Amino acid sequence: MELLKKVRKMLNTKMSSLIMVGTMLFACSSVSIADAEKPCLKNGKWMTGDFHQHTTYTDGSNPLATVMNKNHEFGLDWWANSEHGGGFIRDGYGPILTDAFDTGEYARFWDEIPVTILGDVSMSDGHQKMWRWQSIRDYSFPDVLEAREMYPEKMIIQGLEWNMPGHEHCSTAIITGQFSDDPNADAMAEFEFKFDNSDTDMTGGAAQGWIKSILSGHDKAKEAAAWMQANHPSMSWLVPAHPERRSTYVINHFRDLNNAAPDVAFGFESIPGHQKESTRGSYGTGAVGKGTYGGAGIFVAKVGGLWDALLGEGRNWWLFASSDFHDLDGDFWPGEYQKTWTFVVDENGDGVRSAQEIVSGLRSGNLYIVHGDLINALDFHAQSRSNFATMGQELIMDKGGNLKIKIRFKSPMLNNNNDPVIVDHIDLIAGEVTGFVPSDSPDYTKAVNETTRVIRTFTSKDWEMDEDGWYTLVYHMKNTEKNMYFRLRGTNVAPNTLCETDSDGNPLIDRADAELNPNCEAFFTAHDKADEAWRDLWFYSNPIFVTVQ
Repeated sequence: MELLKKVRKMLNTKMSSLIMVGTMLFACSSVSIADAEKPCLKNGKWMTGDFHQHTTYTDGSNPLATVMNKNHEFGLDWWANSEHGGGFIRDGYGPILTDAFDTGEYARFWDEIPVTILGDVSMSDGHQKMWRWQSIRDYSFPDVLEAREMYPEKMIIQGLEWNMPGHEHCSTAIITGQFSDDPNADAMAEFEFKFDNSDTDMTGGAAQGWIKSILSGHDKAKEAAAWMQANHPSMSWLVPAHPERRSTYVINHFRDLNNAAPDVAFGFESIPGHQKESTRGSYGTGAVGKGTYGGAGIFVAKVGGLWDALLGEGRNWWLFASSDFHDLDGDFWPGEYQKTWTFVVDENGDGVRSAQEIVSGLRSGNLYIVHGDLINALDFHAQSRSNFATMGQELIMDKGGNLKIKIRFKSPMLNNNNDPVIVDHIDLIAGEVTGFVPSDSPDYTKAVNETTRVIRTFTSKDWEMDEDGWYTLVYHMKNTEKNMYFRLRGTNVAPNTLCETDSDGNPLIDRADAELNPNCEAFFTAHDKADEAWRDLWFYSNPIFVTVQ
């Protein structure tokens, strides 16, 4: 670890202390091949999850019990109920429904059932709202506890889609207290009261002893991140949701959050939910990039763009995907179409993957995201001599040495749409790592990495299935002279496919656009949006960092 600190200090002496903090987030770094089955990979397993979904507690169309059941039905290992902060007029009551929308028959208005609504009075459509801090603490979380009893083999967490001051939405969770002997979601409720931009209650939370933030805008967002880092650094996450959708985030906002809370603010959902809406991902012309590209936001889809600029600093800033399920009109059920696959280590060896270990897995960066089960297993690692690193980790190697990148993957025979699943090509993307950008530098607002490029595209000509169902690819880089990172992007769509990909296989915008995707109005009009999503599948890995010395 001392060696890691020295290496990070060499990258940028002005930010050395922050960089040292960042290196602690790696699950392990530069382990030998002999140790690869020990501290980093031993007792670990891949788990699927979703941490952004809605019920009638806020603006969803189905009872909480229905959504919990669909998480289970589509095979997720863990999930979080993460709905908007603020105030809402209905509860999440109701049975497990099938594929029909709830029309309000089950969900009840808070002011028409015998409950005491706390805090300042706020009305909507003639009904009194309950502030989200109260409904989380007193109603939603007890429903989560019931769901845990119904699905004991699953890990279910109470979260929040935070209305981030100065921006839009952010998936958050604080698991403190949620799995104790006397389980509670008080910490999550307190955070909502203190920092949610739509929670204007001044008295109810104050009666609990909570002090509401008096800041506003981005300063309040940074204050909230710092509060979470100070109070729940290992038991929480703060992941901006659909960050391109409202054009409210720029790169320095992500840098600020990561600087303020490196153990908590460690990524974004730049693969949004709402994948079968008429504007895929709910990204209209007002979004950064004017839409999604192969279901991904422009921050991730553009090679050399914003995400690559963050990775070029060596930041631990990971990519996530969730369903953002509200209703079946524009959304797939949680786990039906999008999954985040996370490697979760049984740290205490008790044979159970706890919520704490899931949070640690998310923080580690050893994860990948998938549309439509395009792949259901991925082994992506780098090796130099006897040293080894996988996603989210750092490989330290001799300057001028040889580097080996190995990719192994599996795909199912059919996905949840009963479609055959065939990967067309996989891009190996690489860029240089030059160190953290100081906040007083003109480059702090720079959102490009000119060094990033696709260094190799693999096709079916490059792989064969072995007897265990794995496809294997290998890339060799000789005389490695610079600090770099490597990430993967794969799809079932061939290069130069009409209205889907360009001649290099990069995704095109998922809508007819006279400038960005001309002559495609008829194409998108002819295809049902759900059908289009199933036709256009992608997966993305998180990066491996390589440091030469």
